[in-house]
Amino acid sequence: MSLLPAWLWFAAIALVFWGITGVTQKLATNRISSELSFIWFAYAMIAISATLVVFVPIHWHLRPFIFWAAVVGGTLNGLGALTSFTALESGGKASVVISLISLYPLVTVAFAVTILHERLTLAQACGVGLAIVAAILLSLEPKVPASKK
Repeated sequence: MSLLPAWLWFAAIALVFWGITGVTQKLATNRISSELSFIWFAYAMIAISATLVVFVPIHWHLRPFIFWAAVVGGTLNGLGALTSFTALESGGKASVVISLISLYPLVTVAFAVTILHERLTLAQACGVGLAIVAAILLSLEPKVPASKK
């Protein structure tokens, strides 16, 4: 019997996978185009999806709204991955690019508050503010002296 709930283990594993992914994406986009890197990413997703279809019982009877929500979510995820590869290929440092794009929950919070009418506690609002400050600080690049350009 585990002391931690199952969801926390899965979240921790995802954290490790995505943490390593940032480095592998930068290594790839240093050597191949962001488009080709994305295509290989998509092939990997197809292979994982095919494995799930074969080995995991899936309930395929979905309401149209849920189906389209999943399709839009997958499309946005793919576009986010493609633009992150492009950011890395365009010279972004992995430590900065991946940290910035990992602040995507701020967008989720904004939509949850405005569309779903969720409320933030003072502590959560402070966390959002600190995340915004972190994004600003991460995006600051030191000035390069004219002699080094």
